[in-house]
Parts: sequence; structure tokens; C-alpha cells
Amino acid sequence: MRYCLIGCGRVSPEHIRAVRHNGLEITALCDIDPKNAAENLRGAQVDDVPVYRDYREMLEDEQPELVAIATPSGLHAQMALDCLAAGAHVIVEKPIAMILEDADRLIEAADKTGLVVCNNLQNRFNPAVRALREAVETGRFGPIYAAALQLRWYRGEDYYRQAAWRGTRALDGGAMMNQGIHGIDLLNWMLDGPAEIAALTARLARDIECEDIGVAAARYRCGALASIECTTTRYPGAEEEIVEISGERGCVRLGGIAGHVVETWCFDDNAPGEEEEMRRRHCVEPETVYGHGHSLLYADTLRAIAEGRRPLVDARAGRAALAVVLGAYESAETGRAVAL
Repeated sequence: MRYCLIGCGRVSPEHIRAVRHNGLEITALCDIDPKNAAENLRGAQVDDVPVYRDYREMLEDEQPELVAIATPSGLHAQMALDCLAAGAHVIVEKPIAMILEDADRLIEAADKTGLVVCNNLQNRFNPAVRALREAVETGRFGPIYAAALQLRWYRGEDYYRQAAWRGTRALDGGAMMNQGIHGIDLLNWMLDGPAEIAALTARLARDIECEDIGVAAARYRCGALASIECTTTRYPGAEEEIVEISGERGCVRLGGIAGHVVETWCFDDNAPGEEEEMRRRHCVEPETVYGHGHSLLYADTLRAIAEGRRPLVDARAGRAALAVVLGAYESAETGRAVAL
């Protein structure tokens, strides 16, 4: 399958590794700064691949079957729409769009064309997360009462100065939109999305337009309440991402840098040694904060294309995560809880 990548920034090596692992043919790359592409993809064995500056020209010349978009967030929706119009399936980095109307346009275009749109919320494929999802699906928790997300990462001024779009409202968003949306998607997946959310946000440490810390309380459709905390002000070296689900008959807590480590696995029907086994199985730190999910997300997307179905993380899932973040932003601005 002919594959192209638009945007060769800091996450692009993860996409190239996933491409290699899944046996795709890399036909072209696109970045407005070819030097940026070369720097970020050094060692990725793509030296013989043409690099375009204009993605529309690339789509016309290369006629790819699958395109991944890893550009500033505010560009995602229109680029994805252009790829669909060119007949290509799409993997879109998170968030899928910056406003719900654009997400809706993508959903409509995917439905109309029959092409696959996958939102790159790859943490769904982390093994510990899949184990948690299975526990939810099989009813091991019983009624779920509470959930929590704590995304506590460090992003210094140097991170935001790498590119002028970082931390802006138009092209990036803050800690909830950029970093926390992965964990927000996981809570959506486990609990079927919130009915309402109330939030506070602040810009305390970084010279950016958007928040570097946001906290929220959400009521999910299943009745559970959840606390959500997302920040890029965590002291360096103490970063963590925690996802916790608690119900009448069990509690699971995932931790580590990307919610990939099993810290608690406690059910009233635990088999002997089950918690220790789950901790042992999921104790290896990933090489990066991106976790282990990109190759598996690509594999699921390719299967979805072959089988004529939606991928696990489709455009609707991307829209649902975006709606939570935008609801939190609206609540922080108005001082009122927002129905979702």
C-alpha cells in the first residue's frame, strides 16, 4: 500500500517505525522545512524518498492509498479532508480537529467516500490499557463508581519555543488538548463518554496562549464520576500518567510515564497471583512517552481498510475526545458546568 506522511516533526519517527513494522511502501514525505524532515528522520532509512513542501502537490503526484497527518493540530481537519478528496485513507494525529464542526465534516466525508479515518490516539493499544478494557467489557468491576486521569508531564519553555504554533489557540491548544487528550480518550472508551463536565484552567508557568494546567470533574453516562488533571508543569523527572477505574467489585490503576504500567489490579475474583502477574507483565518503561501503540494502531487501520470497517479509533472517537476538551474549555471560561 502506497503511503505518505505529511509533517515530519518530533512524532514522525514513531510513524515511520509503524510503517516499517507493517510493511507499507513509503512513497513520499511532506514538510514545509525539508531540513526539519531530514533532522527528525535521521537514521530512519528514508533518504531516497522524495520530500515535498506542498502536500496537495504530493497527493496529485504520488496518489497515495494511505496518508498520515502529523502537522500542527489546527491544520489536521482540512488536510484530512483534502486527502479523502484525493481518494486516500487517513491516519490523523490528535486532536482530530480544533472545533467540532470540522470533526463533523470529517465524519461526513468518511461516511460518504467509504474511506477510513483513524485518529492517532494510540494509547488504546498499550497492552495494559487493553487488559483494562477487557476487564471493563467482561464486567469484572461490576457497577463503576469512579475514575481518574492524572496527566502530569513536564514541557519547558524550550519545547514551546521549538515552533511558533505550540501553545496557541488556533493551532495547538494547551495541556488538555495536546497532551491530556490521550487519557481523556481512554476514559471515554472505558466509560462511554461524559454527560457533563466542570473545569478550571490556568497558565502558571509557560509563556503560551493556552493552559499549562487544567482540572475537571465529569459525570459519565454510566453514572460514574471522574477527576481529570492535565498539566505540563510537573517537575522534570517526576512525570507520570495515571488512569484509574474503580467499581463495586474491583479497582485498576495504571501508571508510569504513559499509563502503561499496572500498579493496582484488584478484583474480588482475582485468581491466585493474578495481580503480581499483571504487574510483572506490564512493568517495562516505553522508549518514549508515545508508548507502544503506533504499530498496533497502524495494523488495525490496515485491517479496517481490508475488511471495510471502521478502525478502533475512528473519527467519531476522535470527535468524542475533542468534545470533552472543548467542554472543559467552555466551562473554564463561563464558570458553569457544560452538558455534553
